[in-house]
Amino acid sequence: MCEQLNQSSPEYDLVCCAATNATRPSRAGAFLGRMCGFGRDESGNMSYLAISGALIMMIFGGIGIDLMHTELKRTKIQNTLDRAVLAAANMQNTRDANDTVQDYFRAMNLTDTLGAVDVDQGLNFKEVGATAGTTTSTLFTHLIGQDTMYSGGSARAEERQNKVEISLVLDISGSMGRGNKMANLQVAAKEFVDTLLTDANRDLISINLIPYSEQVNAGPDITANLNVDWDHNYSHCLEFPDSHYNQAALNTGHQFDQMQHFQWNYSGRNDLNDTICPRHSYERITAFSQDADALKSQIDQLQPRAGTQIFVGMKWATALLDPSTRDVASGMISSGDVDATFAGRPAAHTDHETMKTVVLMTDGQNSTTKRIRSWAYNSPSEISHWAHYNLNYYLYRYVNRRNRSSYYYTKYQAYQGDAMLSSICTAAKSQGIIVWGIGFETTDHGANVMRNCASSPSHFFRVEGIAIQDAFSSIARTISQLRLTQ
Repeated sequence: MCEQLNQSSPEYDLVCCAATNATRPSRAGAFLGRMCGFGRDESGNMSYLAISGALIMMIFGGIGIDLMHTELKRTKIQNTLDRAVLAAANMQNTRDANDTVQDYFRAMNLTDTLGAVDVDQGLNFKEVGATAGTTTSTLFTHLIGQDTMYSGGSARAEERQNKVEISLVLDISGSMGRGNKMANLQVAAKEFVDTLLTDANRDLISINLIPYSEQVNAGPDITANLNVDWDHNYSHCLEFPDSHYNQAALNTGHQFDQMQHFQWNYSGRNDLNDTICPRHSYERITAFSQDADALKSQIDQLQPRAGTQIFVGMKWATALLDPSTRDVASGMISSGDVDATFAGRPAAHTDHETMKTVVLMTDGQNSTTKRIRSWAYNSPSEISHWAHYNLNYYLYRYVNRRNRSSYYYTKYQAYQGDAMLSSICTAAKSQGIIVWGIGFETTDHGANVMRNCASSPSHFFRVEGIAIQDAFSSIARTISQLRLTQ
């Protein structure tokens, strides 16, 4: 019967194999029956496709593992490169740049991956570049003919300290006498000077130190190079026409009126410690300086006095960064008051190698300020009289009450001061001058005025106590900024 059946038919397995098994011992026959059935069973043919698909998926999954491993190593190398060249390019880092880069790679156990390190350094810049990479054998990708993969990268960083012109404008008004404000300011301002005026920056950075209260004493060295209608030699403050606050430049063709020398504040005594124009030598502007010791010595001597006219300090700050005062600088160089290396300063606003910045600090806001009427201040004897008498002291003792107000008038109200500060800040920023503002324990109004003056909200710091040191330090670091270039 088996001979009559097709061997590929199911009946063959059932009949012929069974028949065959019947002629053999029962265990062997049963085993052979199962083997015959398996040999004829076609229901498992899809297993070959499943196995093939699984192998392909394993290969591609392995390739993904190789790629991921390579990318992780590349990222590690690149991050180490970036950190290493940034540290090596820091001009405050006195170690050899190549050694600094190697230290970073050694710490990350990547020494064998480091390639070339190149350094380019000059008086005012330091540039460091490096490459790194490694070739690793693949675990799976070699199955498709890729035996190795490369992980690596390059980085370049520079610190470039171009020429920098800075106006440091410090509030020395009477309110700075409260608590430790003046002492905290002095520490912060001196650290600012030390951060910027280093040996590495020699002949590159100049600082104009401008103390201000109700006026600014420009001093004899600056005013000797200007056209001034002199009335006295007690102090050296100048009056600016309101229109001059609309421009960054100093109108050197203008004949300036000299500020009256008197004291408004009433203390009950006839003292002259609070004259509206600061009268002491350490209260004068120091212009175009890189003498850190002299600047710090002057900062240490500052004393609080009189009211607050922020806009006057800002006007001088801007003027001494404007090329209109180049003749003033030249005159001071000729007289030996400024280093000859600063010839040609202030640079043009379009000079891309020179950065100009103002750091403007106040602990208050613009206040009202008075002047003596011209009829009482128009002769040498009257000028001398008010230089020796506190105005209120004299009026309350020697002038009838109904006549006192005829001796003086209001020169500026606070709101006028705010408007002129806004004008001169706008003029400065329009010329590309970077304006930093520091509101030190100031009022909300004062903070808003200073914030509007600054180049942006991020250029304004509102601080209290010793936090003023952080503000000055942050600004100093930004001025001497380090940047990744590649």
